[in-house]
Amino acid sequence: MMTVIDKLVGLVDKLYAETHDYLDNPSDAQLWYNRGYANGVVSYFNKNGFAEKLSHLTLDDESIHKKDQIMEWHKAYHHGFEMGERESGEVHLASR
Repeated sequence: MMTVIDKLVGLVDKLYAETHDYLDNPSDAQLWYNRGYANGVVSYFNKNGFAEKLSHLTLDDESIHKKDQIMEWHKAYHHGFEMGERESGEVHLASR
């Protein structure tokens, strides 16, 4: 049976594949949001002892866009990051 953590790993895999070129597309806010969401899930994993589940991926540095919060695409990224981190915690806790 697949756990919520396994499903979140699959989501990160999918989002990383779909957003591999997000840096080349600053006008596509959805790409930026999705990459941020994936990295929010990664942040949740890192904070809660699940980092090894993502060891097969080359992950972005967690602070990759910390300073870039003014432009619209960076706002989309940061909103996605916050949502990914929060929602990962919500679904993980609900699954217990």
